Amino acid sequence: MKCRDERGQIVIPIFYHVDPSEVRKQKGEFGKAFAKQEQENITKARSWRKALVDASNLAGWEPKQIASGHESVGIKKIVEKILDKLFFINSKSDDDLVGMETRLQELKSRLETGSGGVRMVGIWGVGGSGKTTLASCVYTEISHQFEGHFIVDNIREESSIHGLKQLQKRFLSAVFKRKVEVQSVAEGKRKIKSMLCRISVLILLDDVDDLGQLEALAGSHNWFGGGSRIIITTRDEHLLRTHKVDMVLPVSLLSNDDAIRLLNKHAYQENKPIEDYETLSQRVVSYASGLPLALKVLGSFLYDKDKNEWMSTLARLEDIPETEIMDKLKISYDGLKPVEKELFLDIACFFREKTKDYAIEILDACGFHPRIGITVLIQKALITISNGKFDMHDLVQQLGQYIVRGEHPNNPEKQSRVWLSEDIEDMCSRDAIMETDNIKAIECSDHDCSSRFYKLVSNMKKLRLLSVRITDNEDVEEPTFLSNELRYLHWEVYPASPFPKSFQPTKLVVLKLCFSLQKELWKGYKYLPHLKELLLSDVYGLVKTPDFGGLPCLQKFTLQFCGLKEIHPSLGNHSNLVYVSIHQCNKLSKFPTIVQMKKLEHLEIWYCRALQEFPEIQTNMDSLVVLDLIHVGIKVIPSSVGEYCTNLISLHFCYCHDIKIIEGNFRALTHLQKFEFTSSTKLEKLPEDLFGENSCLEEISLPWMRQPFLPSGCLGFPFLPCFLRKLDLSYCGLENEKCPQILLPELPSSIAILIADFCDSLISIGDFHTECEWLCHVSFLKEMTTSPLVGVPGNEKLLGSMLKGKAIENHSFILKLAGVEIPKGFTPPLINGNKFTLQLSPNWYSDYSGFLICAVLTGSYTLPPKITMKHENRMDCQQDVVWEESVDDKITWVGYVSFGSLRHTAWWNPTSNMISFSMNIFSSAIPDDTSDSDNMSEYMQETCSGLGVKLLSRQSESGPVETTKSSEFLDKKDDYSHKLRIEYDLKSFLEIVF
Repeated sequence: MKCRDERGQIVIPIFYHVDPSEVRKQKGEFGKAFAKQEQENITKARSWRKALVDASNLAGWEPKQIASGHESVGIKKIVEKILDKLFFINSKSDDDLVGMETRLQELKSRLETGSGGVRMVGIWGVGGSGKTTLASCVYTEISHQFEGHFIVDNIREESSIHGLKQLQKRFLSAVFKRKVEVQSVAEGKRKIKSMLCRISVLILLDDVDDLGQLEALAGSHNWFGGGSRIIITTRDEHLLRTHKVDMVLPVSLLSNDDAIRLLNKHAYQENKPIEDYETLSQRVVSYASGLPLALKVLGSFLYDKDKNEWMSTLARLEDIPETEIMDKLKISYDGLKPVEKELFLDIACFFREKTKDYAIEILDACGFHPRIGITVLIQKALITISNGKFDMHDLVQQLGQYIVRGEHPNNPEKQSRVWLSEDIEDMCSRDAIMETDNIKAIECSDHDCSSRFYKLVSNMKKLRLLSVRITDNEDVEEPTFLSNELRYLHWEVYPASPFPKSFQPTKLVVLKLCFSLQKELWKGYKYLPHLKELLLSDVYGLVKTPDFGGLPCLQKFTLQFCGLKEIHPSLGNHSNLVYVSIHQCNKLSKFPTIVQMKKLEHLEIWYCRALQEFPEIQTNMDSLVVLDLIHVGIKVIPSSVGEYCTNLISLHFCYCHDIKIIEGNFRALTHLQKFEFTSSTKLEKLPEDLFGENSCLEEISLPWMRQPFLPSGCLGFPFLPCFLRKLDLSYCGLENEKCPQILLPELPSSIAILIADFCDSLISIGDFHTECEWLCHVSFLKEMTTSPLVGVPGNEKLLGSMLKGKAIENHSFILKLAGVEIPKGFTPPLINGNKFTLQLSPNWYSDYSGFLICAVLTGSYTLPPKITMKHENRMDCQQDVVWEESVDDKITWVGYVSFGSLRHTAWWNPTSNMISFSMNIFSSAIPDDTSDSDNMSEYMQETCSGLGVKLLSRQSESGPVETTKSSEFLDKKDDYSHKLRIEYDLKSFLEIVF
C-alpha cells in the first residue's frame, strides 16, 4: 500500500477464502492474529491494520464469486484482467510522438483527469496532422485510471459501413466485457446513458465527421459518471462547437526541427541524417510543410534509397503527389457540398495569398455565396486567413490543383480551371481549334502568345471567370467571341476595338478594364441586368462611358486615368449606386447632375483640375457618408451640400486651391465626424457653425491654411467639440502676417492626436486637460526663434501625462517637441549617435510595461523613424560616449512601445538579457550628393545626434500606475491609437516604424 501511495502503483486485492468485511473490521482469525502482534510491536501492528483497511476498500476479487467458485477458471480470469491493465501501462511509447511532446502534455492538462465532473475535449486539425496519434497516446497512458474505456476507431468509415447501431453495440460490449444487444440507435442512446452514468469511463471517438455520430455515442455530459473523459478527433471544428465540448484543441504543424527529427526516424532509422543527405532531407521537409503524415510516408518510402532516387522522388512529387497523402487529405474535400468544393478549388487554383476581400468579390460574382462557404472551409482546416489573405497548407493546395489536373494532366483544355502559364502556352502552341468547353475559369498573365490566346478565349463557351494581364497588345487580333456565361471579367491591355457584337453577358457581375485603347466599351445601348461593379482604369482613348440606364444593379463605379471630358448624364439618375470614385481624369470638366442617387454612400473625386463646378445636387442624399475632393478645380462649394447631404460623416477638401466660398451653413450636418480642409490659398472663411460646441466632430485637420479662415469676429476657436480625437493645425498661417492669431480653448479629454508643427498663428492653448488619457501623438515643432506657446505644460510634465495615460498594453505613443529639455533629464543618459544598448534585469518582461525611447534630431524630417531592435551578447564599445547638447540639436523625439504590442512577434524573447536599439531617419533636406546607399546611410545616422532607451516601470513613485484596459480603449475608437508598423520580424532583430 505504501508503494501505491508513493509511486502510484496499482493494487488489486484478492480475498481468498476470507470475507472482505473480516479484513476491513479485522475480526475472526484476523482479530486474534493482531491481538497477539500488538503485544510484541504495537506500532507495526497499527500500520498493518491501516493497510488492510485501505486494501479492503479497494475494488478487488473474491475467487468464490468468480466462475461459480471454480478456482482454476477464476484465477485465469484474474490473470487476464491483470495482463489487460499491464498492456495499457507498458504500451506507452514515444515512437510516434516526435515533435508532439508539448501537445501531449497540453492535452493531458486540458483533460484534467484528477478532477471530478465529466469533460469532453476535441482535437481538431487537417488530415494527417497527428490528431489520432496524439489522442491514442494519451488514451493508452491514462486509461488504467478509469473503470471502463473504449476506442471507437475511424468512426467516419465504420459508421458508413456498419451503421451507428453496431458501433453502439461494440462500444457497450467492450466497456462491460460482455455481449450487449442494441436493437436501434435510440435504444443504444438510452443504454449508454443508463449503463455508464454511474461509472467513470475514458472514451476516444476518432475521426468524427457528422454530428449524428456524437449524438449517438456521447450525446451529453450527463450520460457518463463523474470523472469520465471523452476525447474526440475531427477535421471539422464546427462539429465540436455545435456539440458544446469543453475545450477545442487545434493541432499545430511541426516546426522545422521537429520535422527533421521525424523524417530522420523513418528515413534513416536514427536521429541524424546520413552524411551528404542533409540538403535532400531539408527539401523533403519543405515539401511536407510540417505535416506528420507526409513525413512518415515519404520517410518510409525513401528508406534505403540512394541520392539519385531521392532526387528523382522529389522531382516527381512536384507533378504527381504521393497517393497515400492525397487520399488522406481528400477525405475533408469529399465531405464538402458541391458549391463548397467549387469554392475550395477556386481558392486552391487562383486565390492563395490573395486578399480575402479581393477573392470574395470574384467568388461572389461567380454565385458561390462565399462567406458561409469560407467559414466551412476554415472549420474543416482546409484554408486559413492570415493578415487578411487566404492561405492553406502547401499539400492541401496541391490536393486542390491535383483534383483539377488529375484526370487530364497533359490536356489542360479538358480541365475546369487553367492557371499555369505552361498550360496556357501549351494550348496556344498547338494553335488549333480544340474543345475547351470544360474550362470555366482561366487566369493568364504575361506571356508572348497573346494573339493565339485571344483565339483560344474565343472558343471557350462556358467561361465564368476570365482574368487576363498581357502587357503587349500590338498587332494582335481581338477576340471574335467572349462567353456569355462570364460572371467576372478582368482584362488588362484589351485591344482597341469594342467588345464583339455577340457578347451579351447578361450574367456578368464584375467588369474591370485596365490599360485599354478602347474608345467605347460597346456600340449603342447594352442591358446588363446583373452588373454590380464597373472599373475603367487607364483606358486612355475612352471618349464616353456606357449609358448607365442599362446597368440597373450597378453599385460601384470607378473611373481612373481616362481621357474623357464628361460622364454620361444617366449616372446622376442611377438609384442603386453606392460607391463612385473618379481619379486622375485630367480632361473631365463636367460631372452629371445628381437627381436620383439616393443610395450613394461614398463619392470621391481626385486630381481632376479641369472640373471647376461642384456637381449640382437636386435631391436628398441621406445615404452619403463620405465626400472626398482632392486637387479638384472647384471654386464654390454650393449650399446644397449642407442642405441635402445631412448624414455626412467624413468631409475632405484637400489641395483644392481654387475654392473661394463655402455657401450656406453646416448646421444640418449633425453626424459629421471628420473634417479636413488642406492648403487653401483663396478661401475667405469656413462655415460659421462648423466647430460648434454641440458638434460631433472627432477629427479637424486644417494644415497649410494661409488665409483668415476662421469665423468672422473670432480670433480663435470659441469651442472645441467635446468628442474631438484629432486636431491638426500644421503650418497654419505660415508666412502670412494677415492670418489672425489662433487661440485654442481647453482641450477635451477625448483628444488623442494633437499636431501643430510650425503653426505661426497659434499662440495659445487652453490648459491641457488633466484627464487627456488618450494622448498618443503630440507634435509641437517650431522655429527656435518663435515665442513659446501659452498654456502648453513643460515638456517633462507633458511626457509624464502621456506616460500615465499610455500605461496600457498593446499600444504605443509618439511625442515631438522643439528643444532638448527632456533629453537633458533623461536617465540613463543618452548616448552619442543613433545606437543604444540596454542591459536587462531578470524578469524585466514582467516588472516593466514597455520601452521608452528618446532621441535628439539635428533637423526636421518627413518620414517616420525606423527603430531596429536586436538581441545582443555584449555591450557596444561606443556606449560610454554620452550625448552632449550642440547648436545643431533642434528636435526631441520620444516614442513608447509596450511589450503587449511586441509579444506576438517572432523577435520577442523574455530570456534576452541585452537589446540594442538603433534609429534610422530621413531628413527633409537630403543633400543631392547622397546618390549611393552608403552615403544615404551615413546621412541618416547624422540626423540623430543622441539616443537613449529605458524600461518603463509598472510602478510610479506614488504607487501603481493606473492602467487602462485595452478593451476600454477600443471602445473609445481605436482608429486614433498610435499603431506601429513592423517591417522586419526575425528572431535576431525587429524593425518597427513609428
